[in-house]
Amino acid sequence: MSPTRPTAARRAGGAGLVAAGILVSRVFGLVRNRLLGHYLGTSDAGDAFNAAIRIPNILQNLFGEGVLSASFIPAYSRLLAEGDEEEAGRVAGAIGTLLALTSAVLVLLGVLLTPYAVALIAPGFVGEKRELTIRLVQLMFPGVGLLVLSAWSLGVLNSHRRFFLPYASPVAMNVVMIGALVGFGPSLGGDAAGQARLATTLAWASVIGSAAQLLVQLPTVWRLVRKLRFALATSNANVRGVLAQFGPVFVGRGVVQISAYVDNVLASLVSSGAVAVLSYAQVITMLPVSLFGMSVSAAELPAMSGAIGTQDEVAHILRQRLSDGLHRIAFYVVPSSVAFLTIGDIVGATLYQTGAFGRDQVVWMWAVLAGSSVGLLAGTLGRLYASTWYALRNTRTPLGFAVLRVALTLGLGWIAALWLPGVVGVNARWGVAGLTASAGIAAWVECLLLRRSLVPRIGDVGVDRPYQAKLWGSALSAALVAWGVKLVLGVQHPVLLGLVALPLYGLTYFAATTSLGIPEAGAVTGRLRRLVSGR
Repeated sequence: MSPTRPTAARRAGGAGLVAAGILVSRVFGLVRNRLLGHYLGTSDAGDAFNAAIRIPNILQNLFGEGVLSASFIPAYSRLLAEGDEEEAGRVAGAIGTLLALTSAVLVLLGVLLTPYAVALIAPGFVGEKRELTIRLVQLMFPGVGLLVLSAWSLGVLNSHRRFFLPYASPVAMNVVMIGALVGFGPSLGGDAAGQARLATTLAWASVIGSAAQLLVQLPTVWRLVRKLRFALATSNANVRGVLAQFGPVFVGRGVVQISAYVDNVLASLVSSGAVAVLSYAQVITMLPVSLFGMSVSAAELPAMSGAIGTQDEVAHILRQRLSDGLHRIAFYVVPSSVAFLTIGDIVGATLYQTGAFGRDQVVWMWAVLAGSSVGLLAGTLGRLYASTWYALRNTRTPLGFAVLRVALTLGLGWIAALWLPGVVGVNARWGVAGLTASAGIAAWVECLLLRRSLVPRIGDVGVDRPYQAKLWGSALSAALVAWGVKLVLGVQHPVLLGLVALPLYGLTYFAATTSLGIPEAGAVTGRLRRLVSGR
């Protein structure tokens, strides 16, 4: 039986700031990708650029969302909760120093080993496409070091309950890349040679943008951490504690990032354009994951880590916060899953259908979005279960489940993406949809194992079945409304269709859940009423 959730609205504040920052960043990211799709589409240059940029993205997610979230933030947050600013400054400075040295080595090795790395990242790329990918990765690698330091800034700011700035900081990178696309796209985006030059220009822009993303955070870091001391300080007990957790977390979160890498590898073997369409779709699917999964997990981790009291008192706090977070995540992710499955073409066309990205690419991407809907809820709930283990100072349990998830992703993905299309007699390119669906099945296995593993520590905490039934029913009702709009307006004008159908989908869902007495819906409508009334 799940605990009551009387403080959901109050606890949503931190997650709301994270979500707001992510939303702003993702909006600019969608603008960037719409321009990218317009000029590069699913061309060889589009494939190469989307494969190349995955490396800095993986490393940023690994260090920022993974290692620092699970090893640094719990220790640093506990020191802040105890009021020991001197020691907190030493720990933050030591970890920052170690990350700076690590990122310098990463950049050097990355540039030197890129030709071998590309063979692992995109084994299906050959000839000029492979050479272009190598060149792009080498150009982007200096930005990796800057993104690692940006991730350290995010960890510091999150621990001080400063959530909006670090999650909105990628806007700086997106603005630089949007500027490059607007400035150079019309003149370079015509033929294959021009598209390759545009992709190279974007690689340079990504490095400049990485520097901008770091620089917008540093002034606030200096102001908050008044006792910051940059030194190795590896003899410090708290630093050693962080480093002791660093290894298992690095492997565990690295395994999760390998899952994304596996998708990319298999997509490169599916067909030409598969890597690009997968990347475009992932930008969309990551929106609810980031807004509702990452935001809640990021806000709850420092709070959970700072819980002080007896073992039973800490377990009670974690149980309440976990239950509240899981229900909030489900409220927003369930309609996202249904939308990707039922009206993914409307979503994709509204965001991407322009220039080199036509209706055929939209339908292809819809299949990828539908596959992603299989595990969208599991992937977001699993983040919060894993964060609960991190708050309990246990990083090894999530590691084992992450390894299993990747093994399943690889095995099922190989079957669904490369073997199944031939067996059922469909075009090979549809295998990329099977790839995302198989990854979703693996995510459900990991999520369920994480939930069960927490039972001995804090009890069984999940999302109530009647609550879920109301969410799924409301979302399906909203999908019928959107389908009605699609039948009336047709698909000839994608932006107009999106501007009418998608808001109606959201409004219908909120109306249905409000009428069913869902607490999260009531909280949203309450905030809207206060906003309109000015109180």
